[in-house]
Amino acid sequence: MNQRARAGSASFDLIVIGAGPAGAAAAMRGVTSGLRVALVDKHRFPRDKLCGGGITGRALTQYRDIFGGVLPDIPLERRDCISFHAFGAELGTVQDAPPLHLGMRRALDTALVAEAIGAGAVDCTGHAGALSLDAPGVRVGGKLLSAPLIIGADGVNSPTARVLFGQAFDRARVGFALEVERPGAAPEAPLRIDFGAANWGYGWQFPKPDGTTIGVGGVMARNPDMKAALRSYLDLLGISEELPVKGQFLPFGDFRAVPGRGRVLLAGDAAGLVDPITGEGIAHALKSGALAAEAATAALEAGDPDSALRRYGRALAPIHRGLRQAGLLRHIMFREHLRPAFIRSFRASRSLRGEYLRLLAGETEYGAIMQQMALRLPGFGWRALRGV
Repeated sequence: MNQRARAGSASFDLIVIGAGPAGAAAAMRGVTSGLRVALVDKHRFPRDKLCGGGITGRALTQYRDIFGGVLPDIPLERRDCISFHAFGAELGTVQDAPPLHLGMRRALDTALVAEAIGAGAVDCTGHAGALSLDAPGVRVGGKLLSAPLIIGADGVNSPTARVLFGQAFDRARVGFALEVERPGAAPEAPLRIDFGAANWGYGWQFPKPDGTTIGVGGVMARNPDMKAALRSYLDLLGISEELPVKGQFLPFGDFRAVPGRGRVLLAGDAAGLVDPITGEGIAHALKSGALAAEAATAALEAGDPDSALRRYGRALAPIHRGLRQAGLLRHIMFREHLRPAFIRSFRASRSLRGEYLRLLAGETEYGAIMQQMALRLPGFGWRALRGV
């Protein structure tokens, strides 16, 4: 059913708070599993969202599994050539890489929400939804929606996480990003990734059908002047015009080991599921949203909704393991005495660059990259990395 929720209280099997990729995926997987699902978001779609908008092969695999299409029906720029840089050094350009598809989050999120609602999720977008632990349920426009299980997919600033834990994220560990959109197609502009454009972070230039997204992001506590980092990066790219700047926190790998509390599960950015090396968030959002809905379905079928969080935590273990490994790799890249080894290795090794690209494509995991680095780092580097 695609009608908007009616006035008055209503009961559901599952309520999803937040209608970005994680929320849309959770709603889609829930309704296709036979659940009555309410999809809540304070925004009506389309709405803007800070994001590089790179849809990796890993993300497309999740999209096809959850939504069934080959590609989202939105304007996309396909690129298979990627230019890598780090700390002012060129690391090489890879031709014939596994393709990245680049698009605007405004269009992507709108398409995913439409698919979930078209499949049967009840449309409660356009109304702020506040988690109520006393009821329990979600208060939307003064009305109470109730369900035995709730998924909070409401972003890095998650109000749901604040209700559960008192804060949405740890300010000492969270990342922050600034981004501009340069209007107009730029087919000559390379798809470019710059490790170190921000401290403990990166910069990106992503050409798209109607413009180019350029941004920098890094650990907030290590970047007291992110605006200066963005200005320096724009200067490096030869961009002098004044463009509107958007900013947003990034979980940056600071994930919650227990992704929720009680009968409330957290997915996507709300659970901290953003890769600190690649900045990948869409793939983890889609996957975690689907896993949360699957855990909810299994728990309800077993007549034990209290088991949903335990089931979900087990299902997320591979993603958590990858994020831990990414965190270790970040130490290699950004600790000053280990950085030269990373630059030499990434520049000289086709196999290392290949593993990175296969990671984006969803064909491998961080363990393979860690093995490649282990072959190239001196023993003292690994001892330093492990804090021995």
